[in-house]
Amino acid sequence: MAIVDSILMEMDQEAKTTQRVLERVPENKLAWKPHAKSYSLGQLALHIAQGQGLLADAVSKDSFEIPNFAQQEPKSRKEILDTFAQSTAHAKETLAKLDDSKIMGMWSATAGGKTIFTSPRIGFIRAILLNHIYHHRGQLSVYLRLLDVAVPSIYGPSADENPFM
Repeated sequence: MAIVDSILMEMDQEAKTTQRVLERVPENKLAWKPHAKSYSLGQLALHIAQGQGLLADAVSKDSFEIPNFAQQEPKSRKEILDTFAQSTAHAKETLAKLDDSKIMGMWSATAGGKTIFTSPRIGFIRAILLNHIYHHRGQLSVYLRLLDVAVPSIYGPSADENPFM
């Protein structure tokens, strides 16, 4: 089994959970923010939806120039869900092309032409492409709770959903 196969299996499993969380985003609350410094509900959901595809493009190169980033507001939950489906499919297709040698090779992030950090590509895939998305999915579940929206089971029972019963 190639290294990428375990990454793709994890993406498939986690995508099902992320999909359930994104499906709960109330369309009439997309502009809601828990704090003035926070992303809106819609921005956070769209950030999650776009993330893996954008990050897979970045990691497929030997270095990536970090752009000035402004998260857009989605117009609907459908836009978020469609973006997530496309981004996940694109990420899986892009990553599937990486052989073990490429995955274990070094990768760099730059800003303004200066190297910010260099790490093995697998480290970036694990820490940013995967864990970063899970982190934001956790934030989104808190947004849902604050809006009194039923939080789906993520890694076990939530106060609203118990897959074991």
